[in-house]
Amino acid sequence: MATKADKRSASYNQIESGAERAKPILHQSAREIQPYGKIAKLPIALDEKVCAASAENLNQVLADTITLRDLYKKHHWQVAGHTFYQLHLLFDKHHDEQDELVDMIAERIQLLGAISLAMAADIAETTIIPRPPRGREEVPVQISRLLEAHEIILKEARTMAAQADEAGDDGTNDLLVSNVIRSNELQVWFLAEHLVDVPVVHADNVKAASSGR
Repeated sequence: MATKADKRSASYNQIESGAERAKPILHQSAREIQPYGKIAKLPIALDEKVCAASAENLNQVLADTITLRDLYKKHHWQVAGHTFYQLHLLFDKHHDEQDELVDMIAERIQLLGAISLAMAADIAETTIIPRPPRGREEVPVQISRLLEAHEIILKEARTMAAQADEAGDDGTNDLLVSNVIRSNELQVWFLAEHLVDVPVVHADNVKAASSGR
């Protein structure tokens, strides 16, 4: 005599019958189709060695840009003081702009036939931007830390843009100059002006200012 369990199993089998091809194949694993650091040559009229060199440079810029992006989000959450609202919005705006750069850089790396960094652990191992403390810092320190990170990226981007130009990699050169460098320079300007020591409620005496005191 069939038990309830047997009947239930038979019912499940009937329900599943004919749907085998629609079932997802789970828990799959295999070797990588392209290891990190290897080039899958695309017909973009660039030598493989040029692609590899540009991809290596761009992965460094990518790691540092991701770190800067996340640093903006950290300060967006943790900013405090009478400028909270303005900086809360500015930090988030800059975060979103850096996030756009992240996508541009990663796509350029893939276009070169290489593999872009993606996971947090790999970014942490690669970035040269110093790790901030976990806790909240005062606003001037937050801004100074962001400016230092921008400067790191700008220095490496200028060097790498020149290398790409010399190698004939116009696409990488254009990305670094038109997007990475110009975006970071503009954000530096918006940040640096917050560190100018200007009185909030009164102007300096005109006579004292003109006399250099």
